[in-house]
Amino acid sequence: MGLACSDPPPQEDAAPRPPSAVDAAQAREQDAREQDAREQDAREQDARASPPLDLDAAPLEPDLALDAAPVALDRALALDLALDAAPVALDMDLDAALELDLALDAAPPWDMESQADMSWGGCASGGVAGRCLQIDDCPADHRRVQGLCPGPWDIQCCLPSAPVGGDAGLACDPWAQPNEGLIEPVGQGGCPPGMAPIEGFCMDRFEAALVDLDGRPWSPFQNPGEAALLAVSIPGAIPQGYINGHQAEAACARAGKRLCSDVEWLRACQGVAGWTFPYGDAREWGRCNDHRALHPAVELHPEADNPFNYIQDPCINQLPEGLAEAGAYADCLTPEGVYDLVGGLHEWTSNPDGVFRGGFYVDTERNGPGCLYRTTAHNRWHWDYSTGFRCCADQPL
Repeated sequence: MGLACSDPPPQEDAAPRPPSAVDAAQAREQDAREQDAREQDAREQDARASPPLDLDAAPLEPDLALDAAPVALDRALALDLALDAAPVALDMDLDAALELDLALDAAPPWDMESQADMSWGGCASGGVAGRCLQIDDCPADHRRVQGLCPGPWDIQCCLPSAPVGGDAGLACDPWAQPNEGLIEPVGQGGCPPGMAPIEGFCMDRFEAALVDLDGRPWSPFQNPGEAALLAVSIPGAIPQGYINGHQAEAACARAGKRLCSDVEWLRACQGVAGWTFPYGDAREWGRCNDHRALHPAVELHPEADNPFNYIQDPCINQLPEGLAEAGAYADCLTPEGVYDLVGGLHEWTSNPDGVFRGGFYVDTERNGPGCLYRTTAHNRWHWDYSTGFRCCADQPL
């Protein structure tokens, strides 16, 4: 029988149509609208939760606030980090910064208005505030201190000529010249002047002093700055303190010598027998200038909150019972004729990491006994009243 015309023909189920590019674009657009709606809802909820800003009660000064805040915060953070990282009373970079800050805060207004445009900034020495000036611009009634200012050597700290010597009232001359008229002796065993032969090398018999290129002595109580100075080894001279490792190295080089290596220094101090002291294995207190009852910075500045902020004070090494003339302790002597390798001043070596040896007139045991005393807490830019040196040289054939 044929099918009735009113009956539709049977059909198979149609396969689903794959999504077109248009469909994908519409889906992405719908997702974006839904995400925007969610973010808008979140913003409105945050706004409803926040209290209204009372502009009358809290006027805004955005420029002033933003300009001032970073400076104060950065300074406080830097100081806090420095105090956490620095060894107490040893880090002179921090000590000098604190000294300068306190001195400038406490100082009266600077009375050199005519020199204001020529100043290289502030400086301080011994708790007294000054200005960094070219030496010709520092008035005659002021004093100059090298090594405290940026720039070339003739930019120096210009300070009022107020009494110096700290709270102890010591009468001292920061630029004293105690080494006038002294002459370097003839060298021993074919070594250069002032030196003795050790074992394949020569060493200064005395801790070094400084002279300029014309032979005029430099004050042993002043940092050399960038002055062209050379090292001399003279009995009876006040040895040069207040010197960093780079300056000591340069002074030896100008004299045709060099800083001693750690090996050379130990060989000279310990001798062939390897003693602990220049004179033997057993300590004999007072045979060298090897101890002091009161730290000189504390004696000079007893009222200071931190006397160790003043360890660059030129008056420290002028205190009684302090730094002695080279060779004054006649029994502090090695068998090969070298004086004061223990006590006196710390002595820089050529170690690039910054090492000085032998202790100084305040202490000769804290970092090791006698010849084994070794300080490594500072880099070669450090200097204070206790840092000195002596030179070595190759022994002539």
